[in-house]
Amino acid sequence: MKRLESVVGKVADAREAVDRRTRAWCAAVRSRLADTRGQGTTEYAILVGVLVVIAIIAITLFRPKLQELWDAIASGINSL
Repeated sequence: MKRLESVVGKVADAREAVDRRTRAWCAAVRSRLADTRGQGTTEYAILVGVLVVIAIIAITLFRPKLQELWDAIASGINSL
């Protein structure tokens, strides 16, 4: 009977240790999820990426007109 009580006590101690570690891990995860540092930087990076994509699309679509404009500017400078 004494041995059974000893085993039960050890199991209870192990369970409490696992519970403490689990609670600590959950608290760490919650604090990581609540952390908003760097959020503004990420938003600016996404915004810059979208603007770059829009610029590439605009240059691709208006390339002939831009080439004409560039040629006109170059010929104007060369005629000086």
